[in-house]
Amino acid sequence: MLYFNPRGIGCNLCHGKKGKGSVIARYKEKGKAKVLKAPAITDLSLSEFSKSLKETHRVMPTYFLTDKEIAILYFYVTNDKQNR
Repeated sequence: MLYFNPRGIGCNLCHGKKGKGSVIARYKEKGKAKVLKAPAITDLSLSEFSKSLKETHRVMPTYFLTDKEIAILYFYVTNDKQNR
């Protein structure tokens, strides 16, 4: 549940159902085609994962998750059974 609705917009909407990443939008900027893509989050270390959730991003919302919630999310996206 936390992955699909952490505090509003679910992680799955950008990072995909299994955290493998996905294209969020395609657009043109100054006549050039651009792609906004969310990265895969399944191969990050817990430290990288936690840091990313605590930093401010241009696109990703800030969720104000507890360390325990971050650990639960990390386990969910890195669990082999879930990602098959």
